[in-house]
Amino acid sequence: MLGLSSFLPFILSTYLAHQTTSLTLKLPSRDIRTGTGPEQYDPTTPVAGIAPTQLDRAGWTATADSFQPGCEPQNVLDGTGGSWWETQFNPTMAPLPHNIVIDMKNSHVINGFRLLPRQDGSPSGNIGQHKIETSLDGQSWTQVGSGTYANNQARKTTLFQSRPARYIRLTAQSTAEGKGYPYVTVGEINVLSGPDPTLPRNNWKVTADSENPLPNQHRPVEATDGASTTYWSTQFDGASPGFPHTFTIDQGSAKAVSGLTYLGPPTSNGRIGQYTIQKSTDGTTWTPVVSGSWTDDAKPKSTEFGAITVRYIRLTALSEAGNRGTVTAASEINLLDGSRQATDFTVTVDSEEITTATEDGGAINALDGDPATFWITKWNNINVSPGYPHFFKIDMQASYAVRGLRYLPRQTPGNMQGNIGQHLIETSADGNSWTPVARGTWEDDTQMKVVNWRDVQARFLRLTALTEAGNRGPWAAAAEIQPIIQSTFVTPSPESAGQWGETINFPLIPVAAALIPSTSEVLVWSAWNADNYGDGNGRTVTATYNPSSGTVTQSIVTNTGHDMFCPGISLTKSGLIVVAGGTNSEKTSVYHPDTRSWSSGMNLILPRGYNSQATLSNGGVFTIGGSWSGVRGGKNGEYYDPVANTWSLRPGCPVAPILTNDAEGIYRADNHAWLFARQNNSVFHAGPSKNMNWFTTDGQGSTTPAGTRGNDNDAMNGNAIMYDALAGKILTIGGAASYTSSYTTSNAHIITLGAPNTKPNVTTIGSAHYARAFHNSVVLPDGKVLILGGVNYAKIFSDDTSILYPELFDPATNSFTVMAPMSIPRNYHSVAILLADGTVFTGGGGLCGVGCTANHYDAQIFRPPYLFNADQSPATRPKILSTNPAKEVKLGGGITVTMDSPVNRFSLVRFGSATHSVNTDQRRVPLASITGGGNVYQVLVPKDPGVVVPGWWMLFAINTKGVPSVGVVVNIQ
Repeated sequence: MLGLSSFLPFILSTYLAHQTTSLTLKLPSRDIRTGTGPEQYDPTTPVAGIAPTQLDRAGWTATADSFQPGCEPQNVLDGTGGSWWETQFNPTMAPLPHNIVIDMKNSHVINGFRLLPRQDGSPSGNIGQHKIETSLDGQSWTQVGSGTYANNQARKTTLFQSRPARYIRLTAQSTAEGKGYPYVTVGEINVLSGPDPTLPRNNWKVTADSENPLPNQHRPVEATDGASTTYWSTQFDGASPGFPHTFTIDQGSAKAVSGLTYLGPPTSNGRIGQYTIQKSTDGTTWTPVVSGSWTDDAKPKSTEFGAITVRYIRLTALSEAGNRGTVTAASEINLLDGSRQATDFTVTVDSEEITTATEDGGAINALDGDPATFWITKWNNINVSPGYPHFFKIDMQASYAVRGLRYLPRQTPGNMQGNIGQHLIETSADGNSWTPVARGTWEDDTQMKVVNWRDVQARFLRLTALTEAGNRGPWAAAAEIQPIIQSTFVTPSPESAGQWGETINFPLIPVAAALIPSTSEVLVWSAWNADNYGDGNGRTVTATYNPSSGTVTQSIVTNTGHDMFCPGISLTKSGLIVVAGGTNSEKTSVYHPDTRSWSSGMNLILPRGYNSQATLSNGGVFTIGGSWSGVRGGKNGEYYDPVANTWSLRPGCPVAPILTNDAEGIYRADNHAWLFARQNNSVFHAGPSKNMNWFTTDGQGSTTPAGTRGNDNDAMNGNAIMYDALAGKILTIGGAASYTSSYTTSNAHIITLGAPNTKPNVTTIGSAHYARAFHNSVVLPDGKVLILGGVNYAKIFSDDTSILYPELFDPATNSFTVMAPMSIPRNYHSVAILLADGTVFTGGGGLCGVGCTANHYDAQIFRPPYLFNADQSPATRPKILSTNPAKEVKLGGGITVTMDSPVNRFSLVRFGSATHSVNTDQRRVPLASITGGGNVYQVLVPKDPGVVVPGWWMLFAINTKGVPSVGVVVNIQ
């Protein structure tokens, strides 16, 4: 779970009556008035741990019905109470009421308003009676607060139900002085956003599994005493019991709870890492609510969930955040007040089962915050199920910045009937026009499915179930369906920053990917299991994504006896996908696109995993390294002949020259080499070691040192991309000195290759905006390189330091531009490849077992800026009408291309494959062309197979605005 940040998501759930019509609860706003001293909150609801925070006011504007020159409305946003807004008093006094409107420029989910009177010591103009309203459009207003402010200089805070708004308006109805003057003044105005207020703790009884046996010290009650200097701790003198540790809260009666806040102890020892939160009605039987992991720092932590009415809450610590021992400690623990959550959502479904005596399957159960209840479509003999598709539509009653959805399948023990498989998720502003935001296939289990997408402003959210995950029948079911709502909506700028498209959900974590020759579909796989690795039982969970239809089809491969986690991958010139090594480290498997089937290849001579391999200029395959599996060390080069289906050693290509100085030794030092095929069956090794090399693969093979990569160090899990194969240009970016637990770099270099076995030219081009490792980089048709994901501190199976901002490298200027942020981290075990339509597929990350927060069962599509006009509308793309030859092209030959409109350049991009931040198949070749008139062009393909490696390529045409066509698939031999 994420802690409080400027991008804190509010997951809004609701308690509704047993019907599909709206139930709106009119919750009173709470005015927090002050006395004569510092600000005092209502003592019945003390705010401790984490309180709502003030939003950043940069760019905001203020307008008012009246102002005195020199006391303009904008003064309330300048950060000082020494200046103020004052209504007109000279030459005449403007009459009451007065109003001031704050335009926050973007929509925010807000829950508070804060006013600071003028601070020059004068009470003149202090506001008395007032009301506070919010609006999304500046026209339609909703009142959220009202009351009377005290006549003093203390700041005033009003908290109210969380709601989306762009505008907030304060109307002054009287002055506090009581002298009858109609003018008013305000020093500062702030708007608050943050978690719900905390619940009172005066009736609580708290217990723990352990406490230190010192008299009156470190007892459980010290985590609820309001003092951050005292704390509860499990026993640390003498024998310290191991994990898990529990802290149980009895509130005395059932209350609406929407979250928990945790403040660690004064020292670092005992900070909670992994945790679970459970609920109970009787203090005996416990039901899970949420689980997650907190970072190892002194900051307060907040975990929010849909409001639940409950008496008992238990926090269970599963680990210590810094792995310093088995002690758990807490300075303060609070529960959040869920009574203020939005309560006016309504749901509409195509079908619900509510007529049986033994089962209540009403739709409203999926919005009640209780995983023990569920919605299910009609199923009994009287109400025959109408069959798929089924839909579940939520009307949120207001426009929100929606960025995702949580789907929890039914939690009935031993019964998974109704689990949703294939699905489509859409949003709408009006309930009539729908926009797809995510689609795919969910795994058939009981785990929570979390789907994220780019922020979309919407009122309606619709989940359409297309299949049952286990093919058990025509029913659909859900224990919980919750929108994920972002506190801030930022207007996108796709023309300069690109745009994130649909989220594709998979029944596995895409750890490896390859673009299938001839079909342009995406083949992905994980390991023996959908979300974990390491068994080595000879099977692989795979899936195929069809970009045209949006469908995801799962398949489990067992016939090759190969767990294909962490292999080398190569696309051959005939279109086969060769996967060598991995968990079953001796195995080779071959995918045949024409039959969509797998066959076994010859076993490797040297079993290996985390090896890298590349298709050569003659169509063969070279692999090297890979001590992650098999015997460690000595993973020298091997050559695969895909026609003869044979592997042979290349003793002249030893692994020693490519080793990094990794902290974990040879186990990591020979992993994930950056390999590039060149002329005469040679291979250039660009990294990740700082030392570079040439390999020749003919005969016994040979090795030639190629110098160092400028001033770069070892850059494990960095990237290398051949963005111009004709000129021999390679971009290297990022990486870390060691595989894990290592600081990353933002170093960027351009390597320019000459003839094989000669020292290349290396140019240091400065730094990218972000240091990162475990990222992926994709070359685009125009020669720019998109850099996606990664972490700032290299650590496997962790999203803690995720870089959510992609960058776009422009070789014309050697500069990096930050792109639109990702909504889903893409780190260790993520992938990215170019699709034929010029968009980029990126997905995966994790593969660390059930409950691991770094697991991401999905992918997203990024649309680069070249697909948009300056006004943010979709760019008109040039279209390739025909090519001659149509499919198979000879090296050194020409292609006659007929276009629908003028273009000024062409390029080829080879089909890609990716795993573990390595994609040795992708490369781009700019093409020379001659205009033949009438939008007909003669395009020349270079004859060098070390530049245009034989195999399957995408041909793109690009117009003068930089907009590419959809790629046409060609097979170059």
